[in-house]
Amino acid sequence: MQVLSYICFVVTFCFLLLNPSHGLNLKSLNYSKVKNDGEWNVGAATWYGEAEGAGSDGGACGYGESVEKPPLSKMISAGGSSLFSGGRGCGACYQVKCTKYPACSGNPVSVMISDECPDCHLASVHFDLSGTALGSMASPGKANNLRNVGQLQILYKRVACSFGNSIAFTIDEGANPYYFAAEIEYENGDGDLVEVQVKQANSDTWLPMRRSWGSRWALNFGSGLKPPFSIKLTEDGNNNGRNTIVARNVIPSHWKPGQVYRSVVNF
Repeated sequence: MQVLSYICFVVTFCFLLLNPSHGLNLKSLNYSKVKNDGEWNVGAATWYGEAEGAGSDGGACGYGESVEKPPLSKMISAGGSSLFSGGRGCGACYQVKCTKYPACSGNPVSVMISDECPDCHLASVHFDLSGTALGSMASPGKANNLRNVGQLQILYKRVACSFGNSIAFTIDEGANPYYFAAEIEYENGDGDLVEVQVKQANSDTWLPMRRSWGSRWALNFGSGLKPPFSIKLTEDGNNNGRNTIVARNVIPSHWKPGQVYRSVVNF
C-alpha cells in the first residue's frame, strides 16, 4: 500500500507540473521566491514630473512647496490606492530599491507619500516617484538610464519617519473663528495618523476633527473657537499599537490663516 501511495503521489505531482491550470501555478511560485526577501516586498514604480524634480507641488496630500525643501528635498512619491489609502497614507515613509536592471545601484532610498496616483495599476502596490527619487535608485551617472526604463519592478518596505522633534501645522487659508483647518506634516513613527482632536483655551473637552482630504484636518464649530488651541494626535503604529501625543497651545491666540505653527513634541 505504501508503494502504491507513493506512485500515485508522483503521478499526481507530474500531472500538475504539466498542467498548471489544475492548481499548481508555477508563475506564483516564482513570484513568491522574489517576494520573500526578508522584510522587502515586491512593488511597481514609475515616475512623473521633471527628471530632477519633485513630481508636483504637494499634490493630493496638500503639502505644497514643502516637498521641494528639506527635509523632503524632492524625495517623495505619489501612491496607488493601497498606498494613498484615501489620504490616510499621506506622510508615510518607505524605503525603495531596484536590483533588476543594469542601471540599478541596489541601495535603498527613503521616500514619503505626498500625492495620489489614481491611474497607478501596474501592481497592487505602485509608487509613482518623483524624477529625483527614481534617479536616486540608480548607480552613479546612470539616473537617466534608469528613468528611461519606464515601468520598474522594485522592492519596498514601510519604515519609521524621523523628521525631528517638531510637527508642522499649516493653517488653511479658509480658516476662521468658526472653521478651523490645518495640514499636518512631519509626524514621526511607522504608523498612520488616524485621530486628531482640538481643545480650546480654558476647556477640558476635546473636539474631534475630521480628515477633509489628504493631510488636512478640519473642525466646523457652531460658535467662535477660543484660542490658544492644544491638539491631540493619535497614530496607529504598525508595530507598537496606538500612540497619542498632545501639542499643548501649539496654535497661539493670534493665529492667522496661511501661517505655520510648530509643536515641541513628536511621536
